[in-house]
Amino acid sequence: MATLTLHAHGVADLTLAWERYADPALWSTWAPQIQRVDTTMDRLAAGGAGTVRAGLLPRPTLGVPFEVLAVDEMAMQWAWRAHLGPVSLHLVHGVTAHPSGCATWLRVTGPLPVILGYAPVARFAIGRLVRP
Repeated sequence: MATLTLHAHGVADLTLAWERYADPALWSTWAPQIQRVDTTMDRLAAGGAGTVRAGLLPRPTLGVPFEVLAVDEMAMQWAWRAHLGPVSLHLVHGVTAHPSGCATWLRVTGPLPVILGYAPVARFAIGRLVRP
């Protein structure tokens, strides 16, 4: 197992960036690899689950089940596990204030080849998260 941490900062309002995480219906607005999220959660909650419909093609190509492990609204942090077959990733996200707006970070733990393949897409997505 390996761990990689990515960072991005931008001029988006801190509350807006957190809401983009906290509302699964908004994930596809900033993460281009997510077509939609199938879940009963209106807002992130520990124990919540669903399926991310992922793909860079015009229609969803891959269903990736996930479970939310922890949410700390005050700290603006949350953790989840996504898995596809035998491959599982543990992801922890956070949003913090930054002099020009806000910053976000993502810590991914899983098999090194999977993390290295996912990193460029994730880096691009979190960059969009902190844009207005």
